[in-house]
Amino acid sequence: MNVKLEIPQPSEAALTKSDRTRLTILSAAARQFRIAGYGPSTLRRIAEAAGVEAGSIYYHFASKEEIFDVVLDLGLRHVYDAVKEVSENCQKDGIGFRETLARMVHTHIEYLLKESDFTSSNIRNFSMLSEDMRERHRPLRLAYTGLWDVLLKRALDNKEIRSDIKIVPLRQFLLGALNWMGEWFSASRYPVSILSESAVKLILDGMLVESSKSFFPVEDTYFVESDFIEQGVSKAAKTRMHILSSAAKVMRASGYRASTLRQIAAAAQMEAGSIYYHFSSKEDLLDEVLDRGLREMADGVSKILSDYEKYPDPSKQLAYAIDAHMKVLFARSEFTSANIRMYGQLPQEVRARHRPVRKKYASAWDACLKNAQDDKIVRSDFEVVPLRLFLLGALNWTVEWFDPEKGGREGFYSLQEMIALQQTLLLNGIARN
Repeated sequence: MNVKLEIPQPSEAALTKSDRTRLTILSAAARQFRIAGYGPSTLRRIAEAAGVEAGSIYYHFASKEEIFDVVLDLGLRHVYDAVKEVSENCQKDGIGFRETLARMVHTHIEYLLKESDFTSSNIRNFSMLSEDMRERHRPLRLAYTGLWDVLLKRALDNKEIRSDIKIVPLRQFLLGALNWMGEWFSASRYPVSILSESAVKLILDGMLVESSKSFFPVEDTYFVESDFIEQGVSKAAKTRMHILSSAAKVMRASGYRASTLRQIAAAAQMEAGSIYYHFSSKEDLLDEVLDRGLREMADGVSKILSDYEKYPDPSKQLAYAIDAHMKVLFARSEFTSANIRMYGQLPQEVRARHRPVRKKYASAWDACLKNAQDDKIVRSDFEVVPLRLFLLGALNWTVEWFDPEKGGREGFYSLQEMIALQQTLLLNGIARN
């Protein structure tokens, strides 16, 4: 892949003082929206971060919503323009599918990571916005996904990628895995060029060495128990679970900082004061929502990842672990999705309390992947940590776009079919064998 990208920046000479102030405000706002979310970010905080008087913002923007609209637009427009140019140039020059994909992936990652405040603001906040706000930005998002659909459809028609998968979930899988990089990327550890090359190899050819590739899915064996067995569970326990579920849904929709106990009580259809019989504070609720969003997954999947007697074939072990991760992800979707959406915007002291279980889960995957590399089952040209992060990113992002309730309808996957797709794509890749 011979492509070097530089993100264009307007020259200082071309900018007026007003232009520079406007850019400063936008950059400060993008960082605030990324860290705190749209709801809790105020014009006063944005002004302080930008080093300007709060009142002076109104010389440039009519409202916080207008600032946010510009941030969202910039968070995608630069990526769209650059990827579109790459796609068109490759088509004009007769560049093949693999190289075109490599250049488009590299461009996406380059902009995603180097304009991280803008792109991450878009990714973290879009799902939490009102329908009116999302509608204003949907045309650009559709135009962007359309670029990838055209590439994948052309490759499918030319028999360059697998024929047993649908274009839309394949594109969502690809972009989800790439977008998740914004949550863990470190420029000091993973240069963008190396990261994009590894991502392309994974997307095209999967994690497994050629001799270990097999047909997936594995048999459906993982079972997620319901939270309650109806008999023998107290009314208080059921009420507590109802409050937790309501809190997870509210926090998932609005973010932690913007959610109030009054909103949670309304969602649970109870008086706000009644929550205090079960939880001491909103933070107490948050802790348990986060814990439920990960602990069951960490415990269940880690057992699979560490059981080498039951799963002597590392490729099958990985397939079963993917199956289990996805089942818990969707069985507890209000908790897991709230965890995924909110975690990057939480105060450090909150994240610190939940870091041990996250590290334990990550370590279980790392050990399994390292053993599989030692056994020459998983490719050795990938570092274990970014490999795990790519894998989990692709899986976790699924809960943001896939609706298992549509399974069985024409053109839609069931959950088990989606799991089978994830197993195949991650382990075997998308390229036609």
